[in-house]
Amino acid sequence: MTAERHRRPMAGFDATTYGERFADVYDDWYHDVTDTGSCVDAVVALAHRSAGAGNMSSVLELGVGTGRLAIPLAEAGASVTGLDASHAMLDALAAKPGGDGVRTVLGDMVDPPLGPDATFDVVLVAYNTLFNLVGEGQQERCLRRSAELLAPGGAVVIEAFVPATDAASGDSVTTRQVTADRVVLSVNRTDADGRLAMGQYIDISEQGIRLRPWQIRWATPSDLDAMATSAGLVLDERWADWDRSPFTSDAPAHISVYRKRP
Repeated sequence: MTAERHRRPMAGFDATTYGERFADVYDDWYHDVTDTGSCVDAVVALAHRSAGAGNMSSVLELGVGTGRLAIPLAEAGASVTGLDASHAMLDALAAKPGGDGVRTVLGDMVDPPLGPDATFDVVLVAYNTLFNLVGEGQQERCLRRSAELLAPGGAVVIEAFVPATDAASGDSVTTRQVTADRVVLSVNRTDADGRLAMGQYIDISEQGIRLRPWQIRWATPSDLDAMATSAGLVLDERWADWDRSPFTSDAPAHISVYRKRP
C-alpha cells in the first residue's frame, strides 16, 4: 500500500497551485536557470524561419510564469503570448518593466483557451514545464494541442532535464536556505518506477510558515519523441543547451525542436 500511495500525484494540487505558491519567490530563486540571451536568440531565429523575411514572428510560451523569457522575447521583436494557470504569476509579469509587451492568457496548458484561428511560429515550453503535467495523458494532450497551434513551418520547442538512469525511490529532507531570519527546508519524495517526484519547500520566517509544493512526472528524450510522434510532430533538432551545442548521451539537459510531420 505504501509504494502504491507514493505513485499518486499530490493530493490537493491542481494546475494553479505551483504558480500561486511560488510567484513571490520565483524570480529570486530561479532567475538564472536559463541563459536568457542564448534562449532568446535561438527562439527568435526559429520564429523568424517560420514567419519569413519581413514578417513579425509570433511566440506562444506555455507556463509563462513571471515573464522571465517572454519579456525579453517581446523586446527582441517577437509578438509574444504567455499562458499560465496562475493569476499570481501573470500579475507578477504585468508588474515588470516590459510586461505590457506580452499578451497574457489565463488557462491550463493542457488545453490552451485560444481562438480557433490562433497560430504561432514557435510554441515554447521551457525549463521542465512540460513535466509539471503529471496527470494521465496530460503531456501528450499538451503536445497535441501545441501542434494544432503551429503556423506552417512552425516549431514546438521543449527544454527539459535528462532523467538519471539510476534514479532511486525514497524520501529526503535538505536545507535550501538558512539566514538570521529565515529557514527554507526542502522535503522531497521520489517514485522512480512511476517517474514521479513531489515535494514541499517549507519557508519559515518571523512572519510565519509558507508551504511551496511542487510535483513533476519526468520523461526521457525518447519518451518525448514518442509523444511528439503521436501528436503529429517529428524531431527536427536537439541541442544540449541554448547555444545550440550538439546533444550527446551524457548531456544533463536538452532543447528539442519538433515540427509537424510532412
